[in-house]
Amino acid sequence: MTVQIVDIAGQKMAMLPFADYERLLDLIEDRADVAAATVAEQRRVDGEEYLPAALVDQLLNGDSPLRVWRKHRGLTLQQLGTIIGTTRMHVCRMEKHKQAGSLRLWRAAAAALDVSIDDIMPAI
Repeated sequence: MTVQIVDIAGQKMAMLPFADYERLLDLIEDRADVAAATVAEQRRVDGEEYLPAALVDQLLNGDSPLRVWRKHRGLTLQQLGTIIGTTRMHVCRMEKHKQAGSLRLWRAAAAALDVSIDDIMPAI
């Protein structure tokens, strides 16, 4: 790297070829990426859950959050119904927004799926 030091208005300035300047910017960006990856890895080690892109896409596309999370956790309608104390058909109707479900059921479903109630309960 070739650097020329010049004095402009009493302030020392470093002049270098533009290709060297771009390489330095790339190195700075790489260092920032490594720092961000280190923080993300620590969050994963500390137990933060990472979500598959397909799950996020389903939620963003308006699919039933209860259904998306139930399937992500590998539960059938019957299994979730048994865990939360209702029938498979009731869970199905809750997923399709054809039956509201009590707050108790939504809380139980959130606990069973290890998510916040806000993640699965439809807005009223």
